[in-house]
Amino acid sequence: MDVFRISRRSALAAGLVTVMPLRRALAQAYPDRPIRWIVAYAAGGGTDTLARILGAAMSLRLGQPMVIENRPGAATNIGAEAAARSAPDGYTVFSADNGTLVFNPALFRKLPYDPDR
Repeated sequence: MDVFRISRRSALAAGLVTVMPLRRALAQAYPDRPIRWIVAYAAGGGTDTLARILGAAMSLRLGQPMVIENRPGAATNIGAEAAARSAPDGYTVFSADNGTLVFNPALFRKLPYDPDR
């Protein structure tokens, strides 16, 4: 008897067991309200323009509006703080540059957010 031989029924059962939890996850109605997109730069810049173009495309795809919120200032710390304090529910997107998470911890003694989270 070959111990590595798996019957079709066993393979099907194993496949269904691994896929069944996904069915419940896919049944959730996301998004069911507008999504907030925080941009850590002033309106009219490259990051803002890209966020607005992508936000419009995502709105059509998701069926919910993308609200672009510009929070410039303090070397992107204001926008990063707003994103860090938002509810962890998947309805907030944050756009900034590498400096927000890489350089700002070296430049500022105290940050209003945890760059490691």
